Amino acid sequence: MFAISTHRRDQPKTFSNQSKLPRLPVPDLEKSLEGYLKSLGPILEQSYDPSNLSNEVEKRKLFAKDFAAPGGLGTVLQERLKDLDHVSPNNWLNDTLWLSLAYHTWRAPLLVNSNWWLLFAPDPSDPSPPVHSSSSSSNIVLPDSNPKQAIAAGSQRGGQEWMDSKKGKFDGPIKWEDVVTKEWISEWQIKKAAWIARRFAEFRTKLLKEEILPDSSRAGPFDMHQYSRMFNLSRIPLPNCDAFSVVDNKATHIMLMIDDYIYSVDIFSPPSADGVPEPLPADQVATRFKAAVDDAKSRKDKGEKADQVGVLTADERDGWTKNREHLLLLSPNNRTTFNSISSSLICLSLDPYTLPSVSTDDPLRLPSVDAQVRNSATGISGARNRWFDKAVTIMVETNGRAGIMGEHSPVDALIPSIVGEYVLASPVDRSLTSTCLKSAKEGWSRQDWVLDEEIQKEIEGCKERNQKLIEDSDASQLWWSEYGAEWIKAVAKQSPDAYVQQALQLAWYKDQGYATATYETASTRMMLHGRTDVIRSLSNESRKFVKAMLDPKLDDNKRYSFLTTACKEHNSLTRQSSAGNGYDRHLMGLKVQLRKGETHPLFEDEMYAKSQEWKLSTSGLSAGGKFMGTGFGAAWADGYGINYLAGPNLVKFGIESKFSCDKTSTQRFKHNIVQSLRDMRRVCEAANGGDMKAKL
Repeated sequence: MFAISTHRRDQPKTFSNQSKLPRLPVPDLEKSLEGYLKSLGPILEQSYDPSNLSNEVEKRKLFAKDFAAPGGLGTVLQERLKDLDHVSPNNWLNDTLWLSLAYHTWRAPLLVNSNWWLLFAPDPSDPSPPVHSSSSSSNIVLPDSNPKQAIAAGSQRGGQEWMDSKKGKFDGPIKWEDVVTKEWISEWQIKKAAWIARRFAEFRTKLLKEEILPDSSRAGPFDMHQYSRMFNLSRIPLPNCDAFSVVDNKATHIMLMIDDYIYSVDIFSPPSADGVPEPLPADQVATRFKAAVDDAKSRKDKGEKADQVGVLTADERDGWTKNREHLLLLSPNNRTTFNSISSSLICLSLDPYTLPSVSTDDPLRLPSVDAQVRNSATGISGARNRWFDKAVTIMVETNGRAGIMGEHSPVDALIPSIVGEYVLASPVDRSLTSTCLKSAKEGWSRQDWVLDEEIQKEIEGCKERNQKLIEDSDASQLWWSEYGAEWIKAVAKQSPDAYVQQALQLAWYKDQGYATATYETASTRMMLHGRTDVIRSLSNESRKFVKAMLDPKLDDNKRYSFLTTACKEHNSLTRQSSAGNGYDRHLMGLKVQLRKGETHPLFEDEMYAKSQEWKLSTSGLSAGGKFMGTGFGAAWADGYGINYLAGPNLVKFGIESKFSCDKTSTQRFKHNIVQSLRDMRRVCEAANGGDMKAKL
């Protein structure tokens, strides 16, 4: 990834390209409407009787024609949007609209619904996680399988064989509280956490000195603004609309959570003459972490219960706003603690356990990886030992297994994944692992709370609410190792991302029996302060491809031609949206310009809302060589959230749905993905002259 490149004295500074980046355009009204109308094709087709379909299509064309007519409401809204662009310092969308509309006015809990997760690959010195043993026949425990062996085993059996036909699910939520063995913080855990913290601190120092090479591609440089929003920042709950704390680049501490005890630990030296704090050596960080851990253990042994205020950050936002204000009124000490948390580099959680490998007989489930998913995504016991408002939280288990949970509003997951690649580029220093830990007497301090009975009751009630969300989250990883991006390019002759998206379209239809609006993230970082737009993966072309795959009358050559056409259309939509000419953000921006009493059939049309029911919400990250997986929550209760890492020979899918929905099943969807990818491989090999693996 970009940040791993060796620094050169003559390389451009991190933010040197910012002034050269183009502004996000206000897209052409006619072209946006044209793209929007085209995207309605598959939705209209399955919503109306064929005899009436042409009339319904014509109706939407008339809506668009009236909207864009000279002097029509659309042209008025377009001019208002241009005015907004004129007064926006960097970007009409992200300066003014995006944060509040997409994140900060949304009052749902951040837990599962908004925060994303990313699983770190293990360090060579990490001990294997424990394996839970159970006498329950419905919860068969297997050794922690090698992922490739598990996938291979699955290929010998029918894809639907393990389904519970009555419920349509493979299993239910694991009660982690019943299977985990509570321990205390291990020395290896402290050392690895110190190494990770030091690497993050090192990155921030390089960032402030502008020693990180600017991200770029063959298409040109990328915006680097999001990097400045990743550290020393926290989301603050406020009535109706949240906000960010001020970024404090002079802060020298990290927020350390130890089984809900909170500490401020200095991991930088005091700022130098240039004003940029330098990170302390990892062994010195480790001694300070050890001192905090010893202090927490002493308090625990004395029966001093940790104040579990962090669980409140996972609550519904208006409830958290009310409780935070109550805490601030109880004591000035609470304001001090809040300020320390907000200004800290990141949050680092040391958990007093390692979640064990617990498995059913489904060969597509990876026991250790799924345990890592659960701890990184939500934690356990009502989301204890987490601070969901921090831009980045790192959690480390007793065996050193680690991951990231990110608050989505300040940065998109791509940026922390790039920083994560940097952090994991070097294994834990062997000299550090051989050092006998000592407790430092300075450089750390407790961050305590003043609570009352009302807040204590709120904490207990919130833990119960959080636990319901955790147990309803059916999150799991699929590792697909039969082929990856290299095969897709060499044999299938397609763009890997477009190919994976067609596989997801086919898998969804196999799973649900109908087509749904599909969201894929398009990065707009080629523009100043760009964030994202939408790639509508459900297209007329993708729908034809799915139909062709399910039509027994067609041969594989014909199916391949439909796949190629669908991938080409997807690539075109990707380029369009990445260049700032997507129509979803544009239409949203136009709708926001409506004033009291103004309306239009285009926005009131049920198909406008239907086309944004993202029951299949997807996003791709890097090749994922340093990560075990990734994921985020489903956007709709009866949908799936899918984040994937398409590597050269291995594709990792993070899939989330809800146990409470009888229409979806994460494990069933895995099997549908596997079957779809196998069907597509057969089609591609048949169309391109047989099995061409030897070419790779």
